[in-house]
Amino acid sequence: MQMSEKKSSQKLLSSPSGAKWKTIGIARRAGVSVPLFSVYSKNSLGIGDLGDLRLLADWAKACGTSIVQLLPMNEVGAGFCPYDSVSSFALEPAYLCLSELPGADKLGQEISELKKRFSLDRTKVDYRIKGEKIRILWEIFLLSTPESSAEFKAFVLENRYWINDFALFKTLKENYAGKPWYEWEEVYKLRVPAALETFRSKHQQKITFEMWVQWMLFRQFEAAKVYAASKGVLLKGDLPILVSYDSADVWSHREFFKLDFVSGAPPDLYCAKGQRWGMPTYNWEAQASDGYRYLKARLKFAENFYDIIRIDHVVGLFRIWSIAYHEPVDNQGLNGFFDPKDESQWAGQGRNILSVILNNTKMLLCAEDLGTIPLSCTQALDDLGIAGNDVQRWVKDWKVRHDFLSPKEYRFLSVAMLSTHDTTSWLGWWENEAGTVDEALFIRKCSGRLDYNYIKDKVFDSSLSRHGRLRWLKTLDSVDNLCYILGKSKEELADFIEMYLNTYQEKEKLWKLMKMRGPMQEEGDAKIIAAALKMALDSQAVFSVQLITDWLGLTNILQGDPYEYRFNTPGTVGLHNWSRVMPVLLEDLLKDKVCAEIKKMVSASNRV
Repeated sequence: MQMSEKKSSQKLLSSPSGAKWKTIGIARRAGVSVPLFSVYSKNSLGIGDLGDLRLLADWAKACGTSIVQLLPMNEVGAGFCPYDSVSSFALEPAYLCLSELPGADKLGQEISELKKRFSLDRTKVDYRIKGEKIRILWEIFLLSTPESSAEFKAFVLENRYWINDFALFKTLKENYAGKPWYEWEEVYKLRVPAALETFRSKHQQKITFEMWVQWMLFRQFEAAKVYAASKGVLLKGDLPILVSYDSADVWSHREFFKLDFVSGAPPDLYCAKGQRWGMPTYNWEAQASDGYRYLKARLKFAENFYDIIRIDHVVGLFRIWSIAYHEPVDNQGLNGFFDPKDESQWAGQGRNILSVILNNTKMLLCAEDLGTIPLSCTQALDDLGIAGNDVQRWVKDWKVRHDFLSPKEYRFLSVAMLSTHDTTSWLGWWENEAGTVDEALFIRKCSGRLDYNYIKDKVFDSSLSRHGRLRWLKTLDSVDNLCYILGKSKEELADFIEMYLNTYQEKEKLWKLMKMRGPMQEEGDAKIIAAALKMALDSQAVFSVQLITDWLGLTNILQGDPYEYRFNTPGTVGLHNWSRVMPVLLEDLLKDKVCAEIKKMVSASNRV
């Protein structure tokens, strides 16, 4: 360990997170980030499941890595978005491994038939499997007697803060054919106690079923964590900052949410209109007056499964982009505002909530701090010993050099990565986005100032512009040249110049930093992504966790256009999101030569 790393380690141990770092050890680790729905084994039924977590742990170990990072595992709604869940507690039933459930052998024929119907030799998850699994779960439940189980009773008692409301919510929702809670009869929408008690007594079996499903999920997930630990692998979870409007949380604790507003993100280089996520924002004052019991209960449940937890959109704890509920959806995040509006409140609010989280969990905290982050947030994470994210394509000197940072310039207190679940894979970025600007954003900036249709072909290369991204012409080799072609002064084109300086010949700059030989090549290959991975692994970041799609870029497993291997496109809704499946069995992946290649790279970077 170099002297600078020793100093950083000593600083971490003396920080408020020091005890947590001491527990897992301050070591440079490597890992894999993988949505559970994107992998499968010979035993899987239509979707990756909790039984497959054992194989993921085996694969991580075979690759010399020691972290498996998952997306949120909470139960999802109709859009199957893990960040728009119907509960901040309840786990997704589709992830149950049916064959490992007590009594499943009695339904072996049905399960076998389902495996034939939902074969996994496809590129996308067929989420109809969830309904089929729940149907079989009901049959297994009817063969069981959970009410007589002391373990089941203890589970319900331990989780009484949320599970009774959740089970009641799910049963009511089914009774109303899936309608959102705000369209139910008033007595149920407003949670009139007598009405709820009458409903509960009439539907006790179904309510117990919902609790039993969660108990089964709990047992399988807890067992997977134990198995991963036996392999020296840490499980890293994801704590979504928000929850669906139509969720058990909002229905049972409306006082904790600002229901006249929905959350989102302001416009940026990748989303010209910003984003409208649709989940309600928090009423932190109400949560504080309740002693943050809701937040503490979420943490307590999560630590049954994870060693490390990623705080999603951590800046939202300081201030969150808030959009009026009735603002036209087509406007996305254009007409929002930061809440709190008073910037002087951001630091105090965020640091206080982070401290509540830190002081009420055994899990090591990491934070997703991407985007435009106020200094108060960055400083709080550093002071508290919480690692942020350094994503290679954005780890740059944006103001002076307009170039990528070298590995030694990464933050020690960070997780270095090439991509995230919200971006293209690295190869998809290299071929389609590096050196480009967002077309919609450029058009919006032209409005009332420049004739986009006239200048487009004078500044952009149409042969290298695709997927809504515009690549600068190589001949556009100076700011003066840009201003001349656009016919405006530098003062008038300040925003265009900033875009140009930070994206022009971006590929050539990274090619040079990766020490690649020969002229820069447009298409990606295993050699190029190996150089990119080496940068992330060699960085001084304490963790280096890569998407499974980027690790597999080292092989020929992922065929076709790499742009198609992405898990989510922010600002869009559809079956293209949260459904991508890797075209290889986990059993075969364990035998693939990529394991030895990754292990060699991890070892060379002195990561454990």
